[in-house]
Amino acid sequence: MPRLCVYCGSNPGFHAEYAEAARRLARLMVARGWSLVYGGGSVGLMGIIADAVQAAGGEVIGIIPEFLATREILKSDCTELHVTDSMHSRKQRMIELSDAFVALPGGYGTLEELLEAITWTQLGLHNKPVAILNTRGFFDPLIAQIDLLVGEGFVREEHRPLLRKASTPEELLELLTLPPDPPRKKWLDAEEL
Repeated sequence: MPRLCVYCGSNPGFHAEYAEAARRLARLMVARGWSLVYGGGSVGLMGIIADAVQAAGGEVIGIIPEFLATREILKSDCTELHVTDSMHSRKQRMIELSDAFVALPGGYGTLEELLEAITWTQLGLHNKPVAILNTRGFFDPLIAQIDLLVGEGFVREEHRPLLRKASTPEELLELLTLPPDPPRKKWLDAEEL
């Protein structure tokens, strides 16, 4: 069964559309045979998507660092629960256990996890799809920033498509079924960066 890592907020945001998109994604994931890998929390969009996957009969794999597990935000009824010793080991475990990565709206942590997954693809450390669910145009400023990075010569044009984008959960899951990009070298030469 393929596993989808979903990065998302520990807050629900101010608009109900964020929670509804998370619930719809959860139902579609389970219907198409995907398990959820996520940050292990019971709050915000994290808790919403995990609860919705469980309600639809799906598998939920939570990965949370010990210091957060003790703050009463842990979702203790996950199908599988991994408690790590640090944020770094949490992210490493999420990448190891997942076949694809998706970001829903979230804060600093969500952006950091998303950008790390893209960077690891760029460096050839994995060749798994990375995508955003752009509910309410939430990621439009990030997309514009990536366009600026390309336009100013800090990201190569051929690396722009490393981040796939969709406006609906249906589109998102279709994007994840596309063949992966051709494998990249594990290490790039300095002149290739």
